[in-house]
Amino acid sequence: MARKKAAIDFEQSLADLQALVERLENGELSLEDSLTAFEQGIRLTRDCQGALTQAEQKVQLLLERDGELAAEPFDAEQAE
Repeated sequence: MARKKAAIDFEQSLADLQALVERLENGELSLEDSLTAFEQGIRLTRDCQGALTQAEQKVQLLLERDGELAAEPFDAEQAE
């Protein structure tokens, strides 16, 4: 269940980021609202990048086992 939640969180963060970029590109936000949106965008970008990094590390764990695929438990906290 945790994998599905992480995927949903990534997808939601990415969708939120895309919507935020569209609002910023539209140019109708005040300076203060633009700065707030930019800060939120930075957080979303970091969240997405973290999720992608964890996925990449998991793939590496799967592929680097004597040339054979073998699953290992992945501890995200240990990876940081």
